[in-house]
Amino acid sequence: MKRIFIITGEYSGDIHASRVVSALREKYSDIEIEGIGGENLKAAGVKLFSDQKKMGAVGISPAIIFNHILLGRRVVDYIKNEFKPDMVLLIDYGAFNLNVSKFLHKAGIKVFYYIPPQVWASRKWRINVIKKNIDKVLCIFPFEKELYESYGIKVHYCGHPLVSQLPEKADRKDFFERHGFDPERKLVAIFPGSRKFELKYLAGVFIKSAKDLQKKHPELQFCISHAPNLPDDIYEKYIKDTDFKVIKGENQALLSVSDALILASGTVALEAALYNTPMIIAYRGPILFYFIYLLVRCIKMVSLPNIISGKIIVPEIIEHNVCVNNISYNIEKLLYDKDVRNAQLDGLSGVKSLLSDKVSSSEAANAIAEELGL
Repeated sequence: MKRIFIITGEYSGDIHASRVVSALREKYSDIEIEGIGGENLKAAGVKLFSDQKKMGAVGISPAIIFNHILLGRRVVDYIKNEFKPDMVLLIDYGAFNLNVSKFLHKAGIKVFYYIPPQVWASRKWRINVIKKNIDKVLCIFPFEKELYESYGIKVHYCGHPLVSQLPEKADRKDFFERHGFDPERKLVAIFPGSRKFELKYLAGVFIKSAKDLQKKHPELQFCISHAPNLPDDIYEKYIKDTDFKVIKGENQALLSVSDALILASGTVALEAALYNTPMIIAYRGPILFYFIYLLVRCIKMVSLPNIISGKIIVPEIIEHNVCVNNISYNIEKLLYDKDVRNAQLDGLSGVKSLLSDKVSSSEAANAIAEELGL
């Protein structure tokens, strides 16, 4: 019986990991799998060494650092001395996983990395760590394959998970009816982020921008997307002075039926691009983090649609430029300037064509099975 240990760090990684496990077990039932993950891995029948509660924290506080170091030592000891897998599969969560990979490599354990750190965006020196400690990279962007091969790293392009996993567009008429929106009026959706610090830095200015747009254009209607991983009371602090509708747990449906989007940067921008929904990206955070980002970045673009296409399709409003005037102006252009809107729609339609139609989890599972001789 072959043994695999999987290490994830955040909710999204847990989902991707569970799909790889399901794809593996569809064809190869004689596999023992343990790992660090969440409810999705657990539901897929994986025995959890630890859950992700301590890993999902954001920041560099002493407590977070200590917890990660302690967990890293424990899991490496367990993998080396007790579980002794045929392979360790790392998924996303670069800072933790790359550090762990050093110790696994020294112990002679085969290590694959699915959804590797975005070394092309920042901290490119990490690719040397990957070259030294990772046996094979299972990448999700087409341009990553060429990058890793140029460094002599074994790589398999799996395709992006979203291409096969993203639900179909919601029925606009049904969605508007269920949530009490007027089908004759344009809808602008606000996505202020899924982390507490993102709400702190973005929710206020996003809502003020929407109010400014509403004054200028009373025909517009707005709603706020509530990230399902954050408690209601956190959102309430920022939305208590507005009568905008708040929709929780329907992110993708909302993305697909809106006329324009105000987004924090992240995977949500790629989801919007695949739905061909016009958007702007606005993002800011602690000034220290921003200066660090400026030092380590490799490319100047921040949103995935722009990075994938290699050009500015989506307006990016970053750090000190995040203000009501800039957000309102760019949303107005998308809603009322046909040339601007059509130019972005054309650009977004090209993003999907640049991504493969491969089923990413199945591709990853096949690469793992081939390596293990299954």
